[in-house]
Amino acid sequence: MQPLQPMRVDWVATPPSGAYPQPSRRSQRLSYGGPPNYPVPPRWGFPLLAWRWPTAVAGTVEQADSVDGVRRLGKTAQNTLWLVAGLALWAAGSEIWRYVLLALSRYGALSPNVVATSDAMVLTSEIILMFGWQLALLFGALWVHRARKVAATIVGYGPSRSGRSALLSLLVPGVNLVVPGSVMAELEHAVARRPADERPRPSKLLLWWWGLWAASYLMVVITWLWRIVGDSIQSQADAILVHTVANLVLVGALVAGALVIRRITTLMLPVDAASVRLMRVVEVKDAPEPPLRSVRASGSPR
Repeated sequence: MQPLQPMRVDWVATPPSGAYPQPSRRSQRLSYGGPPNYPVPPRWGFPLLAWRWPTAVAGTVEQADSVDGVRRLGKTAQNTLWLVAGLALWAAGSEIWRYVLLALSRYGALSPNVVATSDAMVLTSEIILMFGWQLALLFGALWVHRARKVAATIVGYGPSRSGRSALLSLLVPGVNLVVPGSVMAELEHAVARRPADERPRPSKLLLWWWGLWAASYLMVVITWLWRIVGDSIQSQADAILVHTVANLVLVGALVAGALVIRRITTLMLPVDAASVRLMRVVEVKDAPEPPLRSVRASGSPR
């Protein structure tokens, strides 16, 4: 028989619970645990986007004199101009209806309800239009002021007139027939990236707006003088036609102004890659021959 071997026992000593102070949860949160470890490759990442304006990203501070701000203010000015143009067209239609009723009254009495409706339409359209064109002028002046500052930042040279003189040119009678057109011509010249020493040449659209702007101002003066001077019935009837023509000219000026704002704002924005037409070279005619390459020796390295 073999003698019994003594059993080997390993003693492991562990401290009792509460022997050492446990670290606080706050310290565990602040301690660095190493880089993140994901069980699978993460599927998140940055979006595949090209360069964008800073104001297009949520949470960024909006810059008042940015091109994007000019675009938004120009959109507001355009919508206001289109709305006021519709009001002016409504006022012109009301005046035409009044003139038709005036012509029909020569052959008999008219219905009191029809006459009252015509007078209400004319009066309402005149009151709304009086406040509407002032609002459109305000938004247009704000857009011009901001666009001139941004255009000077883009092209590197400022306009010839200061912002205060350009604003006063809209208020001084007589001066507001010429100066606003030249201010818009300088702005169009700047956003088109033309040299500073070159004389501004307004586009056809800007010339149309300039002429309609001056004509609308003159028609307002003529209408006001016609109402003061003319006392006869025929003069009052002619005043209705003059007022109709003034409203139609105002419609043209407002529409042309909205188109000018859209054109200049578009010239200030960067070129959209999606709107550029891609082209490829199909054939080259009368091109010079390419120069001959020098003969390389057979043993020379490439």
